[in-house]
Amino acid sequence: MPAPNPEALEFLQTRRSRPAKTLGLPVPTRAQLIPLLTAAARAPDHGKLEPWRFIVLGRAALDRLSAAVPTCDAAQGLDDKAIAKARKQFDDAALAVAVIEIQRPSPKIPAIEQTYSAGAVCLGLLNAALAAGWGANWLSGWPSHDRSFIRDALNLTEAERVAGFIHIGTETDTPPERPRPDIDAITTWDVDA
Repeated sequence: MPAPNPEALEFLQTRRSRPAKTLGLPVPTRAQLIPLLTAAARAPDHGKLEPWRFIVLGRAALDRLSAAVPTCDAAQGLDDKAIAKARKQFDDAALAVAVIEIQRPSPKIPAIEQTYSAGAVCLGLLNAALAAGWGANWLSGWPSHDRSFIRDALNLTEAERVAGFIHIGTETDTPPERPRPDIDAITTWDVDA
């Protein structure tokens, strides 16, 4: 029989992201962040390619990203409201970790599996932060998909892209629970009886 870990299962069944705009000071120190990054890096990684890396963004870096939003290619033709909304995730944050997907050439590991691994790293970091008692939220937004933004503001190469910005801080407001999926409605059982 398997050895259950009821505390871990309870955490996963009740975990709840915290809206980034409700995260305040203090934020994790470098020493507090290392175990969270270590936990996230234990994500599934077919072929051991490590198709991801981290960029820890403090206040000055977040200000730089916010300032870059209106100048990126995707912002051209957008109204001021859309640009302000995109800047807000950087303006409101005190700390975020950019999870960067790196497409590694591989004859065995398809690009989509590398993308899934980077997504797993995002969720792993989000859950590690929550498990450590921090508030956390996984965001992206249209600037993170704009080549000029990620090249100029984050110095990413053509083989890299943003999988997500994981905002981490102290929870200042507990969000209400939201409706969750109906497991019976989304599950098909195709097993021998």
